[in-house]
Amino acid sequence: MPPRPIRPIRHADSRVKAVLGPTNTGKTHLAIERLCAHSSGAIGFPLRLLAREVYDRVCAIKGKDRVALITGEERIEPPGARWLLCTAEAMPVDADLAFVALDEVQLAADRERGHIFTDRLLHARGREETMFLGSATAEPLIRALLPDAEIIGRPRFSTLTHAGAKKLSRIPPRSVIVAFSAEQVYAVAEMLRRFRGGAAVVMGALSPETRNRQVSLYQAGEVDYLVATDAIGMGLNLDVGHVAFAGLSKFDGVRQRRLTTAEMAQIAGRAGRHQRDGTFGTLAGSGSHDAEFSAEEIYAIEEHRFPPLTRLFWRDAAPRCTSLGALIADLEARPDRPELAAAPEAIDLAVLKRLAEEPDIASTVRGEGLVRRFWNTCSLPDFRQAGVDTHARFVARLWEDLRHGYLGGDYVARSIAELDNPSGDIDTLQMRIAAIRSWAYIAQRPDWVLAREEMAARARAAEARLSDALHARLTERFVNRRTSVLMKKLGPDAGLLPVTIADDTVEVDGEQIGQLAGFRFRVDPEARLADRKLLLAAAERHLPALLAERADRLIDAIAAGAAPLDLAGGAVRWDGDAVARLASGRSALTPQLRPDPALDALDPQRKRALLTALDGWLGQVLAPLAPLRKLEAAATDPAAGPELRALLIRLVEAGGLLDRGESGLDRLDPGQRTMLRQLGVRVGALDLFVPAMLKPAALAAWQDAAQVRGGRMIPPAPGMPPVLPLAGKAAPPPGYRALGKQALRIDLAEKLLHAAHGLRVGSGKAPFGIDPAMAVSMGLGTAAYAQLLRLAGFQPIMPRALAKGAFGPPAPLKWRWRPTRRQIEAQKTARRPTPPPATGAFAALAELVR
Repeated sequence: MPPRPIRPIRHADSRVKAVLGPTNTGKTHLAIERLCAHSSGAIGFPLRLLAREVYDRVCAIKGKDRVALITGEERIEPPGARWLLCTAEAMPVDADLAFVALDEVQLAADRERGHIFTDRLLHARGREETMFLGSATAEPLIRALLPDAEIIGRPRFSTLTHAGAKKLSRIPPRSVIVAFSAEQVYAVAEMLRRFRGGAAVVMGALSPETRNRQVSLYQAGEVDYLVATDAIGMGLNLDVGHVAFAGLSKFDGVRQRRLTTAEMAQIAGRAGRHQRDGTFGTLAGSGSHDAEFSAEEIYAIEEHRFPPLTRLFWRDAAPRCTSLGALIADLEARPDRPELAAAPEAIDLAVLKRLAEEPDIASTVRGEGLVRRFWNTCSLPDFRQAGVDTHARFVARLWEDLRHGYLGGDYVARSIAELDNPSGDIDTLQMRIAAIRSWAYIAQRPDWVLAREEMAARARAAEARLSDALHARLTERFVNRRTSVLMKKLGPDAGLLPVTIADDTVEVDGEQIGQLAGFRFRVDPEARLADRKLLLAAAERHLPALLAERADRLIDAIAAGAAPLDLAGGAVRWDGDAVARLASGRSALTPQLRPDPALDALDPQRKRALLTALDGWLGQVLAPLAPLRKLEAAATDPAAGPELRALLIRLVEAGGLLDRGESGLDRLDPGQRTMLRQLGVRVGALDLFVPAMLKPAALAAWQDAAQVRGGRMIPPAPGMPPVLPLAGKAAPPPGYRALGKQALRIDLAEKLLHAAHGLRVGSGKAPFGIDPAMAVSMGLGTAAYAQLLRLAGFQPIMPRALAKGAFGPPAPLKWRWRPTRRQIEAQKTARRPTPPPATGAFAALAELVR
């Protein structure tokens, strides 16, 4: 078959410019300026996301109602739009526009898409000006194909320098690590998440929206690293200081091969921005045998010297559609120019040939209209990267509907809805996005879908939701925001680290790193072990100033009597954590405060002020112990006598509540007894007690003070009710006397016994009755009341009939009093006259005995 001639060029007299040079030369910015300077125009880009980025910039200049975005999956075409931003495939080649530009023209040598760029190079023209942007490697072929074109060289604004191999832990911030497989991208990103707070991820398999979101994560400084495939080398303008290659070979769809120097330079050229220099190198320890640049490659990249392209791939862009055979023949035809080579079999041609071999499908393609429609169907991009067989089956199913006319709205909507599911892992979401992009492409075709605008909107909305979910999964897996913030801030400017406290939560740039309890910082329990040291360093460096404010607020609250302090377990607690602990003082009633080590973070002056305030607060808490302090002072008075002093000491140590049998009261003379009553001590039939110590606040204060000396104590009963139930042989709370299954408050026990003794007086030795009404009103049971009376020396007299076993109507018991020997001795002591005070030698002898 003879070579096919190149079809005529429209606007052949257009002024053609080729702006060529390395990356970081501002070529795209120049094209935007020229586009906006003309009355109409279009720019073709290699990537949808780059077209979207420039679309937003041109909209800001010209207004959204005059700018269009045209890609395979998205079309925003306001009526009367005069400036078009497109992908290369979607460029309207035959449109009558004043200006036309094509970006990354060197992609005409790409095996898969090269023929598209070659066709645009040969046939896309503006009425007034045409501009081709790309690498200088395309210059010889452009000169040969377009001899009248003006070649404009653009030098790189900054210097690109080889920095050698670096371990991942030594890669500087604001770096890109380039890998050539999804597995390697994930592995590197995971390592960066652990040790550097995370990384953004950019791969060709991601949707444009997800790639933009990930790039924004990096550009905004939320992470300092970006891990990407070679998709980073084209169309992404990033603030990158260093590019590290995790490998220097890739699978190009045919074989595993080493990158060309031009491809290395395209990727490495992402480093440096405008006039700021950049560096490139390799990732040490990656395990790849070819992961080092040769001296020739380093020289070529630094000096921007690469072998020129020797051919561009070409395929007839306007093949005959009279039959499937003629269509395939034209698509496989060779060009008639030596600078051009027939394009390798792309997936659209492979699908066409595969389906044309199936008689059931080939028999349905008759006539030029159906052949053209069938070729358009086979040209559906393989967004899923599923391969020829799988993609051909999808196209065959699509053709079954398209050959009869249009796709039904219900069918398209149902297909989109089945994919609109944001749950799943990263790989699942990537597959759904790839599938939804196929439907977005289908929905953009007005000759395929009846409700085009509605279906296209549904597809875009579904892709947006899936992209948001994928971005969230990537961020959740590969970004540790807390570590990222700390790594970004800790360093020379660590003093500027914005540490704040909100509701006791310590945050750095809005990221929680721990909690403050009292004056103690606790690292977030969910933090990884590798993060803990980092978090503690951040807190210890910047918390003192915040703790000082916290201390001032506590001092002011104590002064105002509104401090939320608590005394429990021998410690003064604030916010659930100890700020000071009680230590033994001169006596049990005067414990000392020992500051908690957490207060060492305060400056000495503020620490002393806080301890002074805490001492004052402790004094108020222990104020109910004033009656005991009165007894303690009397115990040091020699005039009280040794017997009374010994009793007072025991009474103080017991918290003002002492069993009479263990008190030594019988050894006191009447004068000492009088002194004891004057000190506020009640002498009862069973107990000695200070009535003021039978209040909950007084008992709690006593226990708090007494815990300093150790020992396990029973907490006081809340509210101090008259009667409490007792379980088994449990000891009663302080201030209560155990009476079987009940415990009675000792002051009320003395009240009941006093009433019983009042009935006894005047009865002589005759039995007498005791009305239990008062005990019942207190809630005391009959058995408990009887036990109380027995303890006080009362004995019940059983009726004779009951003793003989006769059971009749209940009769009240009679009582009689039979005092114990101790009670008799106590009565004798009470009636004994007070001896006169000793004088002379007797006084001296008495003092000596004391």
